[in-house]
Amino acid sequence: MTTLHQDRSASGAVFPPADGSTLTPLYDTLVSSDGPAALVGPDGRRVEIPTQVHDALTQVVDALRQGCAVTVAAVSTRLTTSQAAELLGVSRPTLVRLLEDGAIPYDQPRRHRMLRLDDVLAFKERRQHEQRLRLAEMTRQAAADGLYQDKAEDYADALREARGKTA
Repeated sequence: MTTLHQDRSASGAVFPPADGSTLTPLYDTLVSSDGPAALVGPDGRRVEIPTQVHDALTQVVDALRQGCAVTVAAVSTRLTTSQAAELLGVSRPTLVRLLEDGAIPYDQPRRHRMLRLDDVLAFKERRQHEQRLRLAEMTRQAAADGLYQDKAEDYADALREARGKTA
C-alpha cells in the first residue's frame, strides 16, 4: 500500500513517493469510475465522494504520480484585489486597471472591490487562450516569411556580428 503522506515542507507541500508508478492503480481507478466514487473506511462503512472532491483527488494523485509536489489550500470564492492580482500573476495596479476597463466584473459593496473566483479564473483562461492564438499567428507568419529556414549558426553569427565580435 502506498502512503501519500510524505515529508512536508514548511508550506505544507506533500512530496511524491520515490516511485510514482505505485499511484497508477489508484489514478486509473479514479479516472475510470463511471458512477459516484466512494470511500470505504476500516469499519467497512461506505461514504460517497462528492464530484468536486473526486475531481480534486484525481488531480492530486495525477500530480504526485508524475513526480510533482502538491499543496492544497482553501481559497475563498470571493477575492480581494490583492488576492486576485496574485492569482493572475499581475500587480494590484494592473488588476485595478483591468477592472476599470471592464475586463473582469467585480462588486464594491462598501469601500473595497470584491471579485468572484470564477470570474477571475474565466479571465485567466480567456487571456491564456488569446495568448496561444497570438503565438500561433506569429509562428504562422514567421513560417510564411521563411524564418524557420535559417540555421542556428546563422543566428549565432548574426548575434556575434551585432555585438561587434568576429566569428
